[in-house]
Amino acid sequence: MRKPRTFAALVAVGLLAAACSGGGSTGGSPSSNVVEGGEFRWGTLSPIDSLNPFVAVQQNSYYTFEYVYPFLVQYDAALRIAPEYATSWTTSSDGKTITFKTHANAKWSDGTPLTTADAVWTIQTVLKYAKGATASLAGDVTNVTGASAPAPDTLVVRYSKPTANALEGLQQLPILPQHVWAKYAVGSGAKMKTFPNAAPIVSGGPFVLKTYERNRVALFVRNPNWWGVKPHIDGFGIEFFSDADAMVLALKNHQIDGTEGEPLPPTATSGIKSSGLTFRSAPAFGLRDFIINSNEKKTQNRELLNPLVKEAFAHAIDRDEIVKTAWLGAATAGDSIVSPAYGDWHDSALHPESFDLSLANQELDQAGYKMGSGGLRVANGHPMKYTLLFVTDEQGPGTRAFQIISNDFQKIGVQLVPKQVDPATAENTILGPNNSYQGWDLAMWDWAVLPADPTFVLNALTCSQLGGWSDTGYCNKTYDNLYQQQSTTLDHAARVKVIDQMQQQIFNDRPYIILTYDDWTEANNPKWTGFVMSPDGSFNALSIATMLSVHQVK
Repeated sequence: MRKPRTFAALVAVGLLAAACSGGGSTGGSPSSNVVEGGEFRWGTLSPIDSLNPFVAVQQNSYYTFEYVYPFLVQYDAALRIAPEYATSWTTSSDGKTITFKTHANAKWSDGTPLTTADAVWTIQTVLKYAKGATASLAGDVTNVTGASAPAPDTLVVRYSKPTANALEGLQQLPILPQHVWAKYAVGSGAKMKTFPNAAPIVSGGPFVLKTYERNRVALFVRNPNWWGVKPHIDGFGIEFFSDADAMVLALKNHQIDGTEGEPLPPTATSGIKSSGLTFRSAPAFGLRDFIINSNEKKTQNRELLNPLVKEAFAHAIDRDEIVKTAWLGAATAGDSIVSPAYGDWHDSALHPESFDLSLANQELDQAGYKMGSGGLRVANGHPMKYTLLFVTDEQGPGTRAFQIISNDFQKIGVQLVPKQVDPATAENTILGPNNSYQGWDLAMWDWAVLPADPTFVLNALTCSQLGGWSDTGYCNKTYDNLYQQQSTTLDHAARVKVIDQMQQQIFNDRPYIILTYDDWTEANNPKWTGFVMSPDGSFNALSIATMLSVHQVK
């Protein structure tokens, strides 16, 4: 499950509002029932793949950044932008300059002053290497031309034009400690991706990552120099599981205290609800997708670029059966890269392609790929047999979904051969040598996204994200122009229309075939309370509210 990016605001469950002055982000309310101290233990299926914001792709990496780095803003209970390191801000009359006031006298965990000079350095560095090492964060500073710090608690960010989602972008931009990172920002910027993948790291957030053992555990302790409201807990840990059933068993046996937000196996949900554990769910903003390598320069299996082949594949996927059998009804069939949970950002004119094997066969016939021996069609002189990268994040319901897809593809003369890969291997394989997007054909993965604005997932399909967030090799200048247009369209209804056009283009071009939107669920031991639920679960990249307010009760 990759970086949380995207989602919108018809959410009944809310994020705890951040404090709007003085004390930074909101912690828990004083109560005689609060037990101070202790450590909370999360269980998760999603690894921390990197401690480098310019390399990481997995959701837990970005949750880590949320708690160890300062961010200018976060989200409040209504999914509106609220203060974090910034205490207030003003926008110029022409909409091209935002001036932030920030917490004075803040420090990094090593005692070095934390000032707006760090924010300026971060923004300028991301801009400097935006077409290279820092591409993964470049979308967060769309239309930014520069930044300055006229005072240690004042930050000025300048834009080339008024930008509709300026604050939403900055909500995803960690402020890095210049005194730690400056030595990497040299030459071509390639060293920006070599930051050590080890703990501890200098923190400007409420916690310090003390211990990190890849695919095993990450341990966080209170940051003694944290400038905001103090957490109730002394620290928290994340234990990584490769199997959802093992994670749920560990929760029931009190080896962990909670499972962080992700789609739990439908088979486990009823058992959780009947075991006395606290269970929470939220609408699905993320998506699961069938990825087609859409790099126009790819050298192998170029028939997969044929629009008829892509459309045939879409008609050969029985989404209703996937929802029924793989997810036991705890999902809906997908169509757009923007989930219906986004409200009016989702293009309601789109609908999943019909499941129609007869039509799929007709389209492959029309493309000229005739049935050969062994029940496989022949394309460009070779059988239509393709390796599909199956990312380990998809195990469980995703495994069953693949089986359904694979069985039906056999009926249209196409064979899928799964190759199980971990997220890091998937990322490296998809990008290919020198970001060439060569050497692979198909994949199954998912996007976990942020619930306020769909910018991130839209940006992931722009040409600028080749070598960055792009996992398809797709590049279309018309789509890019629409992306730029929506970013500067300040009227909401007009911006919705542009984003609808973007969704329609991706639906028609099919770098992705969207499979399902499944519910976001989590559970915890009821002796713990103070969880602040959001569309990304209570532990997320939207806000630091949960780990400030979570506590045991007497």
